[in-house]
Parts: sequence; structure tokens; C-alpha cells
Amino acid sequence: MAPAEARDAHVAAPSRPERDAGGGRVRRTDVLVAVATAVVSLGLLLGLPPLDAADPDTLGRPLSAPAVGGADWTATALGLLVQSAVLLGARRAPRAVLLAVAAVPVLVVAVTSGGDLFGITALPVVVAVVLAAVRVPLARLWPSVVGAAALVAAGAAGNWIKLNGALSGRSLGEALVDALPQGVTQAIGAVGLPLVVALVVRSRREVRAAKDAEVAARTAEASAVFREQDARVDAAVSRERAAMARELHDIAAHHLSGIALMSAVIDRQIDTDPAAAHEGVRQVREQSTAVLEDLRRLVGLLRDDAPAERAVETVAGIVDLVERARYRSDVRLEVLAGDRPLAEGVGPLAQLAAHRAAQEALANAALHAPGAAVTVTIDDRADDQLELRVENAAPAAPASGSTAAGGNGLRGMRERADLVGARLQTGPTETGGWSVTLGLGREAPEVTP
Repeated sequence: MAPAEARDAHVAAPSRPERDAGGGRVRRTDVLVAVATAVVSLGLLLGLPPLDAADPDTLGRPLSAPAVGGADWTATALGLLVQSAVLLGARRAPRAVLLAVAAVPVLVVAVTSGGDLFGITALPVVVAVVLAAVRVPLARLWPSVVGAAALVAAGAAGNWIKLNGALSGRSLGEALVDALPQGVTQAIGAVGLPLVVALVVRSRREVRAAKDAEVAARTAEASAVFREQDARVDAAVSRERAAMARELHDIAAHHLSGIALMSAVIDRQIDTDPAAAHEGVRQVREQSTAVLEDLRRLVGLLRDDAPAERAVETVAGIVDLVERARYRSDVRLEVLAGDRPLAEGVGPLAQLAAHRAAQEALANAALHAPGAAVTVTIDDRADDQLELRVENAAPAAPASGSTAAGGNGLRGMRERADLVGARLQTGPTETGGWSVTLGLGREAPEVTP
């Protein structure tokens, strides 16, 4: 177990729990309540007679108290101890404990001759009422409360009858009628008032718990909002990283692969055809300059403190791509145009996707099919779409080697196509070459009212 878990388990478990007769665990608080009730009750039983003797009440009759150690005193003390012991089960069965604690005084008054100290037996009843009211809703507690009040009233009425000798020369009914006010008063004091206090305490605790729950709910909601914001930031970062990866790959695949191929051609021509080699060097310089310009634009996009200038790459720019690619391989361009301007109705993002797809396809053809003829076809005749197709024949010579791109070019093409809702098809041809076909939909023309 981890240290934190061990610490939580130690806090949650009661220290040396006592066990009641039913085998359930009794918390230290329950033991303290029961012991405190017993100590206070027995203290009152022992201390009230001497206090009354030291300061007797001159307006009423003297206190009627049994002799310490006598039968009545012992029965009352045992009753108080039994009531206190029963309070140990208030956590498991609060309603049953309430009735049991209220029933003990009835048994005490039945075996004693009554006395003024009998009222001390109401103290454990008060404690039982409070414990039950704070743990059980009033809707389920009220039958036990009524039963406890009736038992307390019966015990108090019986004690009054015995103490005042109400049965001498009178019927039991008449005696009960005279003792009823005393019993009702005792029931209100021992059950009614503590119940009201406990309900107030319970309501305040529930209000506090509701506030805590509301605070916890708000905290959880705020945490959920923060997590959602973090997820959105992570998604945005992932999209930006993918976009940067596509741009870097496009720059490297197009320009650098061309530079590598032209350098190989120059190496072969430098002794046999110096003029062509010089032209090749100029082409390498142009490609290197283009790489630097593209990288400078990309860095400008990433830095907030640098101005970012970006050329608009369109379908029309594919013509320049073909012109630059003709130096390193046999590339032919075929434009099938209709009556409209080239790529009319195709959005800027879609045209950028077409330009990058043509750029990537030409670079792949030069790298993987050296010496093969390449045909770039722009079919702009359909009313609903523009189709770009780059197809190369079977390689005339083995490829010089693989790159570390690992298929990122095709992945980038597909990501761009998905971004603009275009249709992309790639794969080998029947003649052993490779074909890339990109279909771009046109935007609906705006209708002027």
C-alpha cells in the first residue's frame, strides 16, 4: 500500500474500536457519550440530596430522595447505568435505542416507591432523542418519538402517583387524570424540546452539506472546463504541428530532392559537357534560393515578432512547377480548360492543396522513377469539379535510394485533401508507373439579389 493510502486508511479506521453485544463496531465517540451520560446521571443522583440539605427549599416540601445504598437508590442507579449502556447502540439502531432508553424509567418506577430523584432518568432519554434526531429523518423517526414520549409520560405519571399517594381512597382513573399534567410536562421536557434542538442542528448541518456539495460541484465543473480547454489547446497544437510537418516535408521533398538529383547529373556532366554542368549549377542555385525563401516564410509564420510574407500558391502555379521539373526529368503538361478561367470556383485552400499535391507527386516521380516520363493533366472542363492527375511511366533506371520521409508525402496529401473535402486516389498503373489523382469541388456561385 502506498504511504498516502496507508495514511488515509489509518485516519478512516477507528482507533481500538470497542464491540457491542451485537458484534458491530462502536466508535470512541459513542463510548464517550455513554460514559459521560452515566457519570453525570450518577453524579446528580449522589449530589442533589446533599445540595438540597445544605440549602433547603423553604417554600415547598423537602426533597424526597432514597437513602444511598438502599433498594430504591440502587434500582434507580442501575436503571441509569442500563440507559447509558443502551446508548452505545445508538449509531446502529437509533430508533430502537430511543424506545429502550425511554422504557427503563417505567421499569424503575414499577420496582421503587418513587421519589424526586426519578426525574434524573430523563437525562439519558434526552441524549437518546438527540442522537436519533440527528441520524434519522423525522419522517421515519416520528413513531419512535411518539412511543418514547408516551413511555416518559407513563413513568413520570407513575412516579407522581407513588410519591403523592394518589391511590389512597381514589380510583386508578382519577389518579391518572391528576398525574397526566406531570407526565405530559416531563414528556415535553425530555422528548419535545430536545427534538426541536436536534432538528435545528440537523437542518443546519444539511444546509452546510448542501453548500459543500455545491462548492464541490462548482469545483468539478471548473476542473472539467479547464480539462476541456487543455484538450482544445492540445488539439490545436497537434493541428499546428501537423501543418508545419506538411510544409516542411513539401519544401524538403520538392526542392531538396531536385537539388540532389541535379547534383548527380552535374557530377556526370562536369567533364563531358561543361556547358550543361554550368547550367545545372545555376539550377541548383535557384532551387537553393527557393528553399531559403520557403523556410524564411515558414519561420515568419511561426514567429510573432517577424513579418510573414507568403506567396499565394494556386492551380495556375502548377505550370511553374512543371517548368522547373523539366530540367531533371521528362515532364509534360496538359491543360484541358473549358470556357471559364482556370480553376474558377475552386477555393484558395483547395488550390493550395492541388499545388502541394502536384509538387509532391513530381518530387516522388523524380526520386522513385528516375528517367521516367511524367504527365501532369489539369482537367477543368467539368462544371462541378477540377481534376488534377500526375502520372509517371515505369522507371527507366533503378531508384538511387529511399528517403527518410517514410510515406509522409502521401500522408500529407491525404490530410490536405480531407481538409478541403477533396477526393484523392493514389496507386500503381497498369504499365508499372504511379498515378496521383486529386478531384476538387467547386464552390457554389454567389447569387446577387
